[in-house]
Amino acid sequence: MTFDLNTLWFLLIAVLFTGFFFLEGFDYGVGILLPFVAKNDQERRVVINTIGPHWDGNEVWLLTAGGAIFAAFPNWYATLFSGFYLALFLILLALILRGVAFEFRSKDQNPTWRKTWDTAVFVGSFLPALLWGVAFGNIVRGVPIDATMTYTGTFFTLLNPFALLGGLVTLSLFILHGALFLSLKTEGVIRERVEKLTPRLWLPVLIAVVFFVGLSTTQTTLFDSFNLVQGIGLGVAVVALLAAGLMIRRQSYGRAFIGTGLTIVGTVAFLFGGLFPRVMPSSLGSQFDLTIYNAASSPYTLKVMSIVALIFVPLVLLYQGWSYWVFRKRVTLESHLEY
Repeated sequence: MTFDLNTLWFLLIAVLFTGFFFLEGFDYGVGILLPFVAKNDQERRVVINTIGPHWDGNEVWLLTAGGAIFAAFPNWYATLFSGFYLALFLILLALILRGVAFEFRSKDQNPTWRKTWDTAVFVGSFLPALLWGVAFGNIVRGVPIDATMTYTGTFFTLLNPFALLGGLVTLSLFILHGALFLSLKTEGVIRERVEKLTPRLWLPVLIAVVFFVGLSTTQTTLFDSFNLVQGIGLGVAVVALLAAGLMIRRQSYGRAFIGTGLTIVGTVAFLFGGLFPRVMPSSLGSQFDLTIYNAASSPYTLKVMSIVALIFVPLVLLYQGWSYWVFRKRVTLESHLEY
């Protein structure tokens, strides 16, 4: 493998999606669990406050990943966002709805008002958690792309069994990830409900992951040229998920949270490792695949982007790390944050 700027930006985009799914994954999980672990307005406020200081910062990883694809691989961006337009529009709509709900729910004491926005938090978390898995399932499976780098399928082309299974993987994994996050950030009755629910969430995740990996052997080319990165990623994901289950049984929720986090990291490494050097395989023939070379910007653009990233990415990481440190304590009914 020749390591050049094209490869560097492919790796950086993989890292950005890894960070996004790790951090926003528990955000989605918390939002989905909101109506199930919080039974009144005070409890729902506590649950939302666990992610209140972080959710918008976590979404920066997605914005940065999208911007990096646009600048580094414009042909990938054009094909992806035109072909997956409706699915990505639904994700964007859900994220807008979710963000507005966080800001608006506390503006009125009316129970109906707050319940409406709490429902919006649930829907705005559920749809992206499902659709991101569907999107990546389609990317690794391959979609109809012709010689002009144009997606020739329809919205319903994306709703195939393998991609929908990918959606169930991300949905179930993010819910488990969010439940473990809540066990670390709440106290009292909410924590008791979460810890009672968490053991029931692990097995569906394991089943979904096993079926997804199994179908990947026949539905994708991920195993055709199995490489070291894929092997490490898949190994980390499997071991971490099994370890998370063991830690849940031992009620060691901090270690279990690390386990689900590593499962996400390993899964993204497995998928991106199997794609390389492609960014979007074509189901019409490998000659139509989008790669890090035929989809890339000019070398000068990649060079300038690399310099900018070298300066600003460490600053963003330091700031976000500091924000998590500041808000590291558990959220209680006496907390004064209002979301």
